[in-house]
Amino acid sequence: MRSLEEIPELADLHSGRSLIRVPAEQNVPFTPRVRAIVDTAEFQRLNEISQLGLVSKVYPGARHTRFEHALGVYHNALLYLRQLSKDSRFRERVSAHQAEVLIVSSLLHDLGHWPFCHPIEDLGISGLVPHEVRASRYLSENAELSHVLREQWGIDPEEVLEILVPQKSETGLKLLRSILSGPIDVDKMDYLDRDSLHCGVPYGRNFDRQRLIQSLVLNEEGDGLAITEKGKTAAELMVFARYVMFSEVYWHHAVRSATSMFARAFYSIHEKVDLNRLFHSTDAEMVFELRAAAKNAPSETLIESLFGSQRILYKRAIELSHDQQSRAYTALAGRPYSEVVAITERLISRLNEEEGLGLSEMDLVLDTPPPHREVEFSIDILFPKQGDFRPLQVVSPVVDALATRQFDDWVKRVRVFIHPKHRDATTQLDWERLLLEAVSN
Repeated sequence: MRSLEEIPELADLHSGRSLIRVPAEQNVPFTPRVRAIVDTAEFQRLNEISQLGLVSKVYPGARHTRFEHALGVYHNALLYLRQLSKDSRFRERVSAHQAEVLIVSSLLHDLGHWPFCHPIEDLGISGLVPHEVRASRYLSENAELSHVLREQWGIDPEEVLEILVPQKSETGLKLLRSILSGPIDVDKMDYLDRDSLHCGVPYGRNFDRQRLIQSLVLNEEGDGLAITEKGKTAAELMVFARYVMFSEVYWHHAVRSATSMFARAFYSIHEKVDLNRLFHSTDAEMVFELRAAAKNAPSETLIESLFGSQRILYKRAIELSHDQQSRAYTALAGRPYSEVVAITERLISRLNEEEGLGLSEMDLVLDTPPPHREVEFSIDILFPKQGDFRPLQVVSPVVDALATRQFDDWVKRVRVFIHPKHRDATTQLDWERLLLEAVSN
């Protein structure tokens, strides 16, 4: 039976033999069988899908792709495996073959993504298949990628799908999934750093990745990750990095203006387009299709403001937080998007009747936190001298404050965005009253 050290990609981690360079100065092992995956049409498609989508409307450098991100996540997976292979309990639970399945899964974790995936998923469109499930379409029996996995890796595509779209609850599988999707996973470890780099902000890079990886161990049950007490400070800084990246980048008010405009436009025209075909497209192809579908429709104003020759972002009319305007915030946060649209329509109607604003149906958009919440940062710390594990949030006030349910409440706001031409006429309105009335009617 092969050992973990005999896996070619782990053996090449610092050999310098065959590698590919990705920002920032990462030497990523690029063995022949990794190259075979990367060269498939299914994987190359990720090179035409941006990682952050509409964020580039505010942060011009945020044009990196899911292709680049996938290579970074794969590199992190190798670093995690190298560290965890020092743990005898890990070696007992994870074979070389299972480790290779994790390596492949890390490369393919975003395989099912389509352009502007997350804002579209938040719309709750009937029959919409989550992007993780759509990965199976690229791992079908006759796909080039499936052939590469079988012939060059000895891996059945179903093994990869079991990591990406869990069906079984075996301890070994739960452990592998926690490395790819958990509080301290290879995905977050990459996107916080990479998004921060390309956005030109420091927030997501201000934690000690090396220290955190070096502190990785198995949790008490052996079905997930934990860290030693030496990694406590690094974990706290990662929690704070995640909080600030959401606050200052992903939920930045101008980013959310662009996102809300896109969401409202897409919701109004999604029945006019072939979603299955659209979700196999690249960024450029989807934008072309959406502009064509919105032509002479009410949503054309929104689509052209985002993707036309002149950028026009809607302006904040009001911003609600759970701590300052809790009644209105609570009334709106977490509602299905279909209800948000209905509330928006009632709000526009009331503004036209009471204030004579003459708003069209797309001149105002409402942005609310979606029903699903972010993953809580729940991980245990091993204290070797005492021989026990304790939850990080119990021993860290930072994590307790920023990584549990409060995370969503503090970083995600309710906002009303309005076309710039109507901004001055609405500055003195009692928006809280108007919103609450629109909700109750």
